[in-house]
Amino acid sequence: MSKNNNFNKGIFLTATGSFWWGLIGVIYFKYIAFAGHIEVVIHRSLWTTVMLITTSILFSRIGKIKKIIKNKKKIIILFFSGILIFTNWAVWIYAVSTDRIIDASFGYFIMPIISIYLGFFFLKEKLSLKGKVSVLIVVFSILYLIISDFESIPWVGIIVAISWSFYNLLRKIINVDTDIGLLIESLFILPVIIIAFYFIVKNNVNDFDLSNPKLMFVFMLAGPMTVIPLYLYVRGVELCGLGPTGMIFYITPSLQFFLGYFLYNEPLNTDKLISFIFIWIAVFIYLKDLYENK
Repeated sequence: MSKNNNFNKGIFLTATGSFWWGLIGVIYFKYIAFAGHIEVVIHRSLWTTVMLITTSILFSRIGKIKKIIKNKKKIIILFFSGILIFTNWAVWIYAVSTDRIIDASFGYFIMPIISIYLGFFFLKEKLSLKGKVSVLIVVFSILYLIISDFESIPWVGIIVAISWSFYNLLRKIINVDTDIGLLIESLFILPVIIIAFYFIVKNNVNDFDLSNPKLMFVFMLAGPMTVIPLYLYVRGVELCGLGPTGMIFYITPSLQFFLGYFLYNEPLNTDKLISFIFIWIAVFIYLKDLYENK
């Protein structure tokens, strides 16, 4: 396949993954939100693990998994990245379940810019003048919310952004295949998930029940709903690079914002709107810089 075909395929895969996260994922997790965010997080973690175990066996990935398990440094880092990805999932699902999709989209708007700073600070990556300006505008937008109305700060968005940015940083440090890394992270989380699932069943507060196989199937879709868009996006990054995919990723928070405001009628006060305008300015500067230096 030619270089141009690889690039085009990468753009398509990344756009599909971003579209999935921003639209299909939101609608799906909003649909099952009636079960409560705790049970939804349990199913997302559980069925993601099951799907990854299945694909690892089908595609003969067990050898690579054993190799990584023997590497103490990678295992320790994957333990902490597992905590970060679980935090990200839990807070994002909480946001969807409690009508805070707009706040979550705030996090995904600022996440790439936070990642720029983390790369500069921890990995000594170059940070252009426009990149520094973008970071400063993001900081200013958050400070503006703190000063204007402390209660309106989109804490869930900030936690989503920080957890995902540090997750990407750790995964970049160890350079492990996406699916294998996610499986090992999921296995670290699995004991906690099983215990939590046991208690919600014991207390009869679970919606997942053998008497309703159709609903069981819907909950089990949380696995592919997590793994498929992640694979599409990461594969796109491999084919066409971080710059173009960084631009395309903004499909995700843009769709989340529009869904939250227009479909789910979430409130958007003046202070949040002003903060979002600052964020959009930062994003514009960041994307323009990427385009000029691609």
